Amino acid sequence: MTISPKDRIIFALDVPDVAEAARFAGLLKDHVGMFKIGLELFVACGPEIVKAVRERGGRGIFLDLKFHDIPETVKGAMRSASTLGADLVTVHTSDGQAMMKAAVEAAGSAKVLGVTVLTSLSAEAFPEAGIDKGFTPASLVLHRARVAKSAGCAGIVCSGQEARAVRDALGPDFLIVTPGVRSADDAVGDQKRVVTPFEAVKNGADYIVVGRPIRNAPDPVEAAKRIAGEIEKTGC
Repeated sequence: MTISPKDRIIFALDVPDVAEAARFAGLLKDHVGMFKIGLELFVACGPEIVKAVRERGGRGIFLDLKFHDIPETVKGAMRSASTLGADLVTVHTSDGQAMMKAAVEAAGSAKVLGVTVLTSLSAEAFPEAGIDKGFTPASLVLHRARVAKSAGCAGIVCSGQEARAVRDALGPDFLIVTPGVRSADDAVGDQKRVVTPFEAVKNGADYIVVGRPIRNAPDPVEAAKRIAGEIEKTGC
């Protein structure tokens, strides 16, 4: 499947209300491939925000709620999410196969992505998170990606630093979505394991999630075009 450079960009609608979400969706609808609705916006506005963004932006919806609970609860939540018309929905991978299988069973036409290791988490923080010291970010991501695939997930969310290992191990049809993307001159913020748009796609990511570098730019459209240009240079 060939994806155009701009369609590889998922814009993170990390904004506080419907008005801001609609403004960005209308502004960027011809310059990105999908809009991400995360916890901030979904909690503030409720399920109707998915319909509002779809109608205003006319693009795909990545519902990034990172479900993490017992299997039956996740199944119910995913069943509800599937009725909203989201294209991609996330669950955490850290509780193993049963929870992810439940999510996949209830997902309908939505594709389930397993969140492996948050890009804000560094190896130094693994001990306090209760992660075995034998793991590195790369080995833990790959381990969780294998489990997600065996559970039926369509793909995973991981840093671009681990994307190449996942792509090599799990093949071309397993979706990889990479957050924590920053161009060379962008502020890193609270992210730890960051890569540039070029690096993410070159390493095997199908899609990159970009928020602040576009949202906080003086001209968000030009920022999106610049990122698409970086992706185009990969030839992927």
